[in-house]
Amino acid sequence: MIQAVARNWWALALRGLAAMLFGLATFVWPGISLFVLVLLFGAYAFVDGIFAVVAAFSDRAGKQRWWVLLLEGLAGIATGILTFIWPGMTAFVLLYLIAAWAIVTGVFEVMAAIRLRREIEGEWLLALGGIASVIFGVLMVIWPGAGALTVVWLIGSYALVFGLLMIFLAFRLRGWSKGQEDYQPSPS
Repeated sequence: MIQAVARNWWALALRGLAAMLFGLATFVWPGISLFVLVLLFGAYAFVDGIFAVVAAFSDRAGKQRWWVLLLEGLAGIATGILTFIWPGMTAFVLLYLIAAWAIVTGVFEVMAAIRLRREIEGEWLLALGGIASVIFGVLMVIWPGAGALTVVWLIGSYALVFGLLMIFLAFRLRGWSKGQEDYQPSPS
């Protein structure tokens, strides 16, 4: 398998380049990047809702609770439509969901660290991580615009680092592949 990947090292390099270009674009055009991410979410919710409705109707004779899948599908379709009508509102709702998730998980991490302090050493790291999550969530609630920009920058940073790593890997595989071509086992 590694030989096949190494022969196609250029595909990894292109993948890395595309990721890096995407990452740079999120820094150059953060507003557009956020808008596109919101629209992609809306498109996903809409398409997922359609598939759920189709599944509900296609298998309703065999299931007693087919209507639950139908409601799920209708909710997805409605979410998709509302996202396209109010993309700015959707961005803030998603941001507040992320903030709430960070606060709740942070509180639970601190609670777990307190319970673990009798069992292990270093539980303060879990507590510190929980406190950081709570602070992150609270800051996103206080400054939602900065929070949205931060999410876009995090995605862009990830894309830049991922792209750079893929390019390094591609050239290492290229070198490995060249070494394999040069190596000719001696006949015994």
